[in-house]
Amino acid sequence: MPPPPAAAPGGEEPLPPGHRAGDAGLRRASGAVFLAGVAVFAVLYAPQALLPELTRAFAVSPAAATLSVSVATAGLALGLLVLGPLSDRIGRRPVLRAALAVASGLAVLTAAAPAWEALLVLRGLQGFALAGLPAVGVAYLREELDASVSSRAIGLFVGGTAIGGLSGRVVAGALADLGGWRAAVGGIAGLAVACTVAVWVLLPDSRRFVAVPRETPVLHQLARGFGDPVLLGLYGLAALLMGGFVAVYNAGTFRLEAEPYGLSPALAGLVFLTYLLGSVASPVAGGLAERAGRRVVVPVALAVTAAGLALTLAAPLALVVTGLGVLTVGFFAAHGVASGWVAARAALGERPVGQAASLYSFWYYVGSSVGGTLAGRAWAAAGWPGAVVVAGTGIGGALVLALLLGRSSAPGRG
Repeated sequence: MPPPPAAAPGGEEPLPPGHRAGDAGLRRASGAVFLAGVAVFAVLYAPQALLPELTRAFAVSPAAATLSVSVATAGLALGLLVLGPLSDRIGRRPVLRAALAVASGLAVLTAAAPAWEALLVLRGLQGFALAGLPAVGVAYLREELDASVSSRAIGLFVGGTAIGGLSGRVVAGALADLGGWRAAVGGIAGLAVACTVAVWVLLPDSRRFVAVPRETPVLHQLARGFGDPVLLGLYGLAALLMGGFVAVYNAGTFRLEAEPYGLSPALAGLVFLTYLLGSVASPVAGGLAERAGRRVVVPVALAVTAAGLALTLAAPLALVVTGLGVLTVGFFAAHGVASGWVAARAALGERPVGQAASLYSFWYYVGSSVGGTLAGRAWAAAGWPGAVVVAGTGIGGALVLALLLGRSSAPGRG
C-alpha cells in the first residue's frame, strides 16, 4: 500500500506521491536522467582520450593539452553555482533540458574550432552549460521518486555518467584513428544531440518540486549549504576523490601511448572500458548503502580505489588495466553513495537539496580541474610514479574524511 502524500511546506496542498517500482514515471525519469548522464559525460571527457592527438595537432605541451579537460570542468564548477540556485527557484526540468540543448550545440562548434585558444573558450562555455545535469540530476530523482527506489535510481544515474565517460573516451579514441580529433569530437557531438532529444521527450514533468521563495537572497541560499559540518566533509571528499581519479586517467592516456606499451589512440581508448565496471558498481553500492549504511560503504569503496591505484604501479599491461578496473569500481561506488548522502543530509536539515547537490558537484569538479592539471605536470616531471603520488594524495585524503564522517551523528542514513 503506497504511503500517504507528503505535506508541502506552509500548509499547502499535499504533494503527490513519488514514482514507485513498476510505475511508468519511474522508468521514464530514470531512463531520461541516465541518458542525460551519458550525454554530459561523453562530451565532458572525450578530449581525455585525445590528449596526445591534441598535443600534435596544436603543437602544445602535455600539461597544456590537459587544459582541454580542465577548463571544461572549471566552467562546469562555476556553472553549478548559478544553475543550482536557479533550479531551486524555477525547477529542475527546465534547467536540465535547456542545459543539454546548449551544451550539445557547443559540442558541434567545438569540432570546428579554428585554433587552440578558440577550442579552450568553447570548452569553458560548454562546461558551464553541462553543469545543468550535476546541478539538478540527484535533486530531481530524490524529489520525484519514492524513497524506496531513489537510492537505486541515483546509482543508475551515476552509472549513466560512467557509460558516458566510457563512450566519450572509447568512441573518441576510435574516431581519432579514422579521421583525427575533429572527427572524434564531431562524433561525440552527434551522440550528445541524440541523447538530448531523448531526454526532452522522456523526462516527466516535476510533480513534487517546491520552489525556494524568490525573496530568499542567493548568497544566503549558498551560505546555508556551508552550515553543516557533514556536508562540508562530503564536499571535501568529492574534491579529493575526483582530483585523484582524473589524475590517473589524464596521465594514463600518455602512459599507454608511450613506450613500452606504444598503444594507438584507439587501443589506448579501450582501457576506458573499465568504466563499464563503474556503471555496475554504483547502483550495487547504492543498494548496499540502503542496508548497511553510507558510513560503512563509502570508506570500503575508497579503500578499494586505493588498492586499484597501487596495482597500476606494476609494469605488465594486464596488471595496469586490472588496477584501473579496481580503481574505477571503487571510485564510482564511493561517488554514487556520497552524492546520495549529500541529498539525504540536506533534506534532513531542511536545506535546499538542489543547492547542496550543486555544491557537492562544484567541489567535485574543482578537484577534477586541479587534479587533472597537476597530473599533466607530474607526468612530465616524474612519469607514472609522479602521477600516482598526485592521485594517491587525493584518494588517501578522501578516505580520511570518510572515516571522520562515519563518526558524525546519523551518518548512515543522512
